[in-house]
Amino acid sequence: MSLFQFMISKTFAKQLLFAVVGLTLFIFAVMKWIDITTNHNQKIEVPNLEKMSLSKVEETLNELDLNLIVIDSASYNPNYPNKSVISQDPEAGDFVKEGRKIYLTLNPSNYADVQVPDLYGKTKRQANSQLLAIGFRVNSKDLHVSDIAKDVVRGLRFMGKDVKAGDKIPKNSVITLKLGDGRGRGQYKPSKAKEKE
Repeated sequence: MSLFQFMISKTFAKQLLFAVVGLTLFIFAVMKWIDITTNHNQKIEVPNLEKMSLSKVEETLNELDLNLIVIDSASYNPNYPNKSVISQDPEAGDFVKEGRKIYLTLNPSNYADVQVPDLYGKTKRQANSQLLAIGFRVNSKDLHVSDIAKDVVRGLRFMGKDVKAGDKIPKNSVITLKLGDGRGRGQYKPSKAKEKE
């Protein structure tokens, strides 16, 4: 029997039909298995976790069969409760599958400490600019001390105590400038001078 006669025979037609049916069933089974294992049709809407505490977030995500991972703490934001969610990925309203990890950024419990710069001998304007640039606030009422130089920084105060360059205090703290009054006979000496507001 020649190859051509075999290809037009009933035996070849049956074998070809069996192969096509078998391949179709195999492809269907694989697609069904992929649907089941990847939860293809399953959609869970990610809830809005903003401003929630970590314990409330865990409870909410457990009910939805979602997992959480805390990836970072952001800069302190006073508009959010301490240790609450500031941002999330995926975002609220996105659809995900069961078991998906939700990545969270939390609000720290307070402002980070910032190192006080060396401002001794700088002008009031320079000191204001530098303190504001690194995240401090400056008291509008300066503290004047007897000094030959007028409006030159002779020290800094925070919460009623002197602070020096290198000390660390919380960002957003209010700092009072100790400035020369321009009426002194020499340079201000912290241990002997009398301060006046």
